[in-house]
Amino acid sequence: MTHITDMFRLDGNVALVSGGAGLYGRHICRALAEAGAHVVIASRDLDACDAAAATLVADGLAATATRLDQGDADSISEACDTVTAELGGIDILINNAVYRRGGAMLTVESDDLRATAEVNYVGLMQITRRVAEQMVERGGGSIVNVASIYGVVGPQFAVYEGTDIVSPAFYAFEKGGMINLTRHLAAYYGPSGIRVNCVSPGGLATPDQPESFVAAYSQRTPLGRLAGPDDIKGPIVFLSSPAASYVNGVNLMVDGGWTAV
Repeated sequence: MTHITDMFRLDGNVALVSGGAGLYGRHICRALAEAGAHVVIASRDLDACDAAAATLVADGLAATATRLDQGDADSISEACDTVTAELGGIDILINNAVYRRGGAMLTVESDDLRATAEVNYVGLMQITRRVAEQMVERGGGSIVNVASIYGVVGPQFAVYEGTDIVSPAFYAFEKGGMINLTRHLAAYYGPSGIRVNCVSPGGLATPDQPESFVAAYSQRTPLGRLAGPDDIKGPIVFLSSPAASYVNGVNLMVDGGWTAV
């Protein structure tokens, strides 16, 4: 039997985090690195990834950066090949990247929908398949998809009143699809020792959010607040680690109770 604290450790693992320099991405990368993984921070903005990696390294953690354009199949292949060549393979994949384009239902254009689908659906499938192929060869791994509360429930438009914040139609469609894709992949790759799970976080507090939105969102949530930087860390590490070795196909709500009421 393994000691419970050791079950949450990720020592010796390589974790690739798409969208790793973004809002939730930075906290996800820190969590995995603090748990002992070598984190590869990936996005289209290599400078931002380098800066995020440097911050972790300065704190004594293992992190590197790579460029990844999830809308480009060649970029996906190059990133995966580079990580495998330099670090031996990928043990953990966090599908966190999301491309946002287009607005509300009445204003979104067909070109916007095609552009988001190229990254959020086509690219998601391509990077997952590419990483899973080498996980099969290595005998297993963990894939965690980052969806949203809006993949489970419809938006509460009242919390956005008086602000410029928009809950775009494509987001609900693609995040809902990601959640059920998680179940499909869990069934497909489970026999190969690959666990596929999902987290659906609520809104993350940022300094630039309008006070009216923060107040309305907090009032709507049973815990009375938006998510903080630490709130995503535990769920990500849990699903990535041996502590979740018998957890497969789960969508874990990380929303302060938003979807419970």
